[in-house]
Amino acid sequence: MAHLVMSVVFGTLFVILGIVFLSGRGSFLIAGYNTMSKEEKAKYDVNALCKFMGKIFLPLGILTFGFLIESIESWYIWFYLNIMFALIIFAAIYANTGNRFKK
Repeated sequence: MAHLVMSVVFGTLFVILGIVFLSGRGSFLIAGYNTMSKEEKAKYDVNALCKFMGKIFLPLGILTFGFLIESIESWYIWFYLNIMFALIIFAAIYANTGNRFKK
């Protein structure tokens, strides 16, 4: 029963965060960006950064709802963990290379 509650809570949280980020808001939730000075923040395209983070959070939220299936198969757990790990690694590499979010 606890895994069902956690699936709903975290799935909903990730989907809401994804929607907030896709709307271009919520930059204060992005680690690293929220600690920059105003001069440093002015160098970045906040809208593009937020939309990118939304594209990362939304699939994670949708996949998290898969844990609501009572008879979850072990392959789904491994599938979810691999997708989550791959998205996090991709996001870290993509966001930190190539100055993609600088103006």
